[in-house]
Amino acid sequence: MAAVRRGRATSVLSSVPLQILFYLNVVYYIFYFLATLMMIIYKSQVFTYPDDFLALDLILLFIMAVLEAVRLYFGTKGNLTEEEYPLGISLVITAGSIILSIYFLVWQTYVLRADVIINVVLLVTCGLEAILQVIAIAAFVS
Repeated sequence: MAAVRRGRATSVLSSVPLQILFYLNVVYYIFYFLATLMMIIYKSQVFTYPDDFLALDLILLFIMAVLEAVRLYFGTKGNLTEEEYPLGISLVITAGSIILSIYFLVWQTYVLRADVIINVVLLVTCGLEAILQVIAIAAFVS
């Protein structure tokens, strides 16, 4: 798509699929956070959950929430303003979010089937976003 700005044509480089994924991930992460929090509370009541591990799981969940908010903010900002720097920051933070999601998928104290499902969905969306972010950064640089 070409837009006319001050008498010359410029092309729009923002990625629509990436923007859609960012929007969907905002909605999905709210569900993810609440579901994971409720499952941690459930597991602490039903299973023998060591207090140290309960605190660790809760702290990591809240750290992940902050990282996701920052990641999605910079990703959206970078994509809409066609700047590679904020998009690059979002891409780096995506790696941290993926590591935390893998923690909740594999290494948390108790892993339920629901944990597996919601973490796999989050990993897939983060992976797709990472791929589209690299493509968008390449388009912005060239």
